[in-house]
Amino acid sequence: MERKNTKQVTLGNVKIGGGADITVQSMLNAPSTDIEGSVRQSVELEKAGCDIIRLAIPDKDAVQLIPAIKKEVSVPLVADIHFDYRLALEAAAAGIDKIRINPGNIGDDDRVKQVADECRRRNIPIRIGVNSGSLEKNILEKYGRPTPQALCDSALYHASLLEKFDFDNIVLSMKSSNVDFMAQAYRLASEQCHYPLHLGVTEAGTERMGLIKSSIGIGSLLLSGIGDTIRVSLTDEPVKEVYAAKDILKALGLNKDGVRFISCPTCGRTRINLIGIAQQAEELLKDCKKNITVAIMGCAVNGPGEAKEADIGIAGGNNTGLIFKKGEIVRKVPEEELLSELLKEIEQM
Repeated sequence: MERKNTKQVTLGNVKIGGGADITVQSMLNAPSTDIEGSVRQSVELEKAGCDIIRLAIPDKDAVQLIPAIKKEVSVPLVADIHFDYRLALEAAAAGIDKIRINPGNIGDDDRVKQVADECRRRNIPIRIGVNSGSLEKNILEKYGRPTPQALCDSALYHASLLEKFDFDNIVLSMKSSNVDFMAQAYRLASEQCHYPLHLGVTEAGTERMGLIKSSIGIGSLLLSGIGDTIRVSLTDEPVKEVYAAKDILKALGLNKDGVRFISCPTCGRTRINLIGIAQQAEELLKDCKKNITVAIMGCAVNGPGEAKEADIGIAGGNNTGLIFKKGEIVRKVPEEELLSELLKEIEQM
């Protein structure tokens, strides 16, 4: 798919926009007062493949999280700041790689200028994060309620406050818990500006519904070539957000790093515990970095034939199964050995 070419920004060792790979983000949910827990969670996120980690900086004490986490991970950090411009300056001085702030919420022009000047001096990008629950009064009065155009207008207004001070190292996000609103807002912004876009459905829900809503909203935009970095918001552990985001990218063919699964829904022809085997295989291979497609199929009908494009796969039989590669049968093995033999074959690839 053809992606829109946006301005490129750099944070730490990661680039966003300008044709760079789409990055995966998550946010710490350990209390900002828990330095040890925040560091531990950051390490887990890095191991899971998170490209960018965001952390809340609600007060001056939380700034000490930045050097503590940087000591243990190489992933760039984003400081999430609301209202207090001094926290943005403190975070910049502490070595933060990017700041998330809304310039219109931090006070008069002098305060906005101080943040813009400091971030320019240190080459720190700023993400303007707008959502439907925090739109400006004048914009709400204009549209009567949160609308896609209202979200877009708010984001571009905040960008203009930074542009006034010659700062354009900007990333935009326009999140809503309404999937349709969110998608429309990003499409409008994509037509009206060249800034890289951070995609996400905010307050998407728990793992099941949050993944569904995020897949629809984020996925539909990525299919249209819109979006440079993504965060799947779940009321769950941040590591699950990372795996979910990576799976969305894999499903769209935008991430070749890791295993892609094909598995049939099973039917009355299935004679092996295919559901259990598929779930185990997915869990055991979730951190495998090999660029391969693995098929888990229930019978010969859906096996080497329909999944012949898979690099390797299994097809069930009557308490037995086949291992095949690129549609060619390798050998037959008992059901209880199917998974272990599949893993052995993958290890040798």
